[in-house]
Amino acid sequence: MTSLPITYLEQSRIFELRTNRTSYLLGVNDAGTVQHIYWGQPVEASECAPMLKRRHHSSFDADVNRESEEYGGWGGSNYAEPGLKVTFNDGVRDLKLTYKGYSLDKENELVIHLADVYYSLRVDIHYKVIPEYDLIERYAAVSNDENHPIRVEQVMAAVWTVQAQQQYRLTHVTGRWAGEYQLRKEILTEGKKVLESRRGFTGPHANPWFAMDNGKADETSGRVWFGALGWSGNWKIVAEKTTFGHVRIVGGINDFDGSFLLKPGETYTSPVFTGGFTSGGFGEMSRLLHRYEGDYILPTRKLRKVLYNSWEATEFAVSVEGQKELARQAAKLGVERFVVDDGWFGARNSDRAGLGDWQVNVEKFPNGLKELIDEVKGLGMEFGIWVEPESVNPDSRLFREHPEWVYQFPTREGTQLRNQLLLNLGLAEVKAFVLDFMTELLSSYDISFIKWDMNRTVTEPGTSPLLQQAGESIWIRHVEHLYEIWAELRRRFPHVEFETCAGGGARIDLGILRYADQAWISDNTDARDRLAIQEGFTYAYSPAVMMCWVTESPHGFNGRSLPMSYRFHSSMMGGLGIGANIRNWSDEQLAEAGEYVELYKAIRPTILHGSLYRLESLEHGNMAAYQYLSQDLQEAVVFTFLQSQHFGSEERYLLLQGLDAKASYEVQETDKEPIILHGSNLMNIGLPVLLRGDYSSKLIRLKRIIEAS
Repeated sequence: MTSLPITYLEQSRIFELRTNRTSYLLGVNDAGTVQHIYWGQPVEASECAPMLKRRHHSSFDADVNRESEEYGGWGGSNYAEPGLKVTFNDGVRDLKLTYKGYSLDKENELVIHLADVYYSLRVDIHYKVIPEYDLIERYAAVSNDENHPIRVEQVMAAVWTVQAQQQYRLTHVTGRWAGEYQLRKEILTEGKKVLESRRGFTGPHANPWFAMDNGKADETSGRVWFGALGWSGNWKIVAEKTTFGHVRIVGGINDFDGSFLLKPGETYTSPVFTGGFTSGGFGEMSRLLHRYEGDYILPTRKLRKVLYNSWEATEFAVSVEGQKELARQAAKLGVERFVVDDGWFGARNSDRAGLGDWQVNVEKFPNGLKELIDEVKGLGMEFGIWVEPESVNPDSRLFREHPEWVYQFPTREGTQLRNQLLLNLGLAEVKAFVLDFMTELLSSYDISFIKWDMNRTVTEPGTSPLLQQAGESIWIRHVEHLYEIWAELRRRFPHVEFETCAGGGARIDLGILRYADQAWISDNTDARDRLAIQEGFTYAYSPAVMMCWVTESPHGFNGRSLPMSYRFHSSMMGGLGIGANIRNWSDEQLAEAGEYVELYKAIRPTILHGSLYRLESLEHGNMAAYQYLSQDLQEAVVFTFLQSQHFGSEERYLLLQGLDAKASYEVQETDKEPIILHGSNLMNIGLPVLLRGDYSSKLIRLKRIIEAS
């Protein structure tokens, strides 16, 4: 077996992509078609040449191999979900891609070159190996060398193939506003399961991530294939099971209303679709993705600041004195970043007016923002602010001056969602406007944090006649300009951190996370609901970006009353924020909250940079438990939550994971004397935990005892 990340076996025409614990094989058959061969635990590639043999079943299934083609176009006898579908200038809609060679651009990157047999259309399929995390990044680049434009009807980032399983179980997330990231598991039968967004952004109803297993994997064991697409606009992932036992997972930008012209000499490059395999179950899948995101995706590795956000305390009734009062209370809690939410600009006294007029409201801030910022900084905190740059109220100066800047069709009245319309970010002048006002805001004031929100979906996606005539996709252009704006703002203001928010968790994926430091995953801040939302979120995304707020009790969304301990414990499992009206908290409540903030700062490196183990889930019982293990393996933090008390209390034993079986650990539960337990016992007998009463919770810290030499 070779140890090189990428090897080409010339005699058998097989490529092996090797990670630390997996093999990924593809090869070229005698028809010049690039075929998927294998993906899983390491194998001997040189013995796999017979798997390239072409298969024929009948005239109705003339070329069964094409069901597992590595990146197929729509044409000939291929009826599976295609990687690429085009219409040439002469009306021909048949695409026949053949292998034209390969190149190794970098040590860990392979490019497979394909081309149509007649037309000058080239497709380069890129593979970048991430050996330490058993991942492969894939994307496609489509080039038009014709003298005429080519209409691209569908172009996917990658096609993944999983073979030889007795059954296939798909795991994904679904949801809605305030109920995002709900886990779903389903056995696939023959046909297609489509996960997608057609709403202009990633969406709360699905997320571009999947996991596939044989129905037997769990948190700690079992073979799992998985992938995550990095695109923040319309996307589609199709899991297709064929009658011959193959499953193809095809993903990329959504073809719905998404065709575009590729002009002569132009190249379209797809988003990156990252895939991986593990034999360690869903827990190891998540940890591989979390580490990958930290090392390859996220713009920084900074620890999240403890923040206070004023929205729930004031909503639109923002004033400089009211914000100062909140800031003084927040500082008492040990908050590190104070954030003013909606209502600071324009004629913004409700959601009906002012959006788009990004000038400080002089009635609310007679001396500008500096007065408040000076107060906040004087209290030892950073200052952050909320913006929603992509939307506009019809009742605004911006809309009255530039009604042509919104998405619209000439014969339709635009749908107002949240009393606002959406700016056409694909227009160069709109992109310039957003970049200019954000630059002015960040240049004029000492702002360290931006909460970038988007509170509506795309409707009436009409654009200017010039763009329509050019055949451009407004869906693609919007996202590309959004990325370019964020990249430029990060370049101009490297000290500023950014949060992605879209009515909660509707714009979170591996695309936007290349620019965002953190993510607001749901507007639902009920601590019990958040346990389920946060658990589903962590299947694909790292706690390092997951912002969680402590808010009021009883909670306005569910009317549920929860103790402060439960609310803080739920929110301490990611980036900790506070969003309650702390002006109403008693001195005792402020003191208790301050103790939790101080404790969080002590465990924050373990929470945000450590490894997450999901020990128990409320999805399967009455108790949830989560363990975080520090990078150096010296500390662990365990959170436990009881849903409700039944038939008296009973001591439970939680089987911990990832510890050193030979080491001893000091186990510290709040208000109790520490005890010493051996790592082997903690992992095989368990950590004793006693929870009493409805909605009770505990935080337990473990520290490895360093033996004297």
